[in-house]
Amino acid sequence: MPKSLISIHDFSKEEILHILDIASEMEKNKSQKILDGKVVACLFFEPSTRTRLSFETAANRLGARVIGFSDVGNTSISKGESFKDTIKMVSNYVDMIIMRHPLEGAARYATEVCDLPIVNAGDGANQHPSQTLLDLYTIRQTQGSLQNMTINMVGDLKYGRTVHSLLQAMSHFEPKFIFTAPYELQLPSEYQTFLTEKGIEYTETQSLTEYLDVCDILYMTRVQQERFNDPMEYEKVKDVYRLNAKMLTNVRKNMKILHPLPRINEIALDVDDTPYAYYFKQAENGMYVRMAIIAYLLGYN
Repeated sequence: MPKSLISIHDFSKEEILHILDIASEMEKNKSQKILDGKVVACLFFEPSTRTRLSFETAANRLGARVIGFSDVGNTSISKGESFKDTIKMVSNYVDMIIMRHPLEGAARYATEVCDLPIVNAGDGANQHPSQTLLDLYTIRQTQGSLQNMTINMVGDLKYGRTVHSLLQAMSHFEPKFIFTAPYELQLPSEYQTFLTEKGIEYTETQSLTEYLDVCDILYMTRVQQERFNDPMEYEKVKDVYRLNAKMLTNVRKNMKILHPLPRINEIALDVDDTPYAYYFKQAENGMYVRMAIIAYLLGYN
């Protein structure tokens, strides 16, 4: 079976660092036609802007052609075609499938029904490994290392797949975590157990301001309305945290604010003009990291 990227656990620590090194080379040379003649499918069963466009741009910059869809309403799925049949049909045409799906486990299932590399571009509240790799790339870019970072994760820690993937990936690098969330959105117990078994220190709080001055990375997330079955539960927590520039007075000089985007209300616009804001550069880094992922999984190391 070809290698796929479904969970961040599919890459060893050495592979993760190798991907980051490839991405650094891609950033220096943004157009490398090493995949001329290859065809990549981008199948987005769920809306996306940054992830879909950066994957498609990455494939194009590598010389591959891109097919796919961003709206299942224009496909045979709307006629009742099964997920399995869609994947098997598309696999006849392409060399790789990049997919986002609202159901946890969908990407893993795709690897069982076709013999192509599959890249998980997000499956429900489960995993988002390419986002994790670009987060790691950005942390290393801003801090000079991945070792011994103190990372404050804020917001939706219950449904936030970027949070779940990043804490697992950072477990290789002796981090300390601060988890800032309301009771309703606290980190699920299985991830707390994971950190405890790894001997990784973490602190939980409901206060955004309590630990701002001790972190190297402030990782903000939005409260994701689409993950809530109960609209009242969403209304209760949607605006629970809002970072503004005045709150950054005593932070570490090296501290950088990251966000997987899109933001809604959780970061005020005045934060954009501070030296700590790095989320737009983080989004740009996604293209280089996704170039590296595509090239690596198609055998260009």
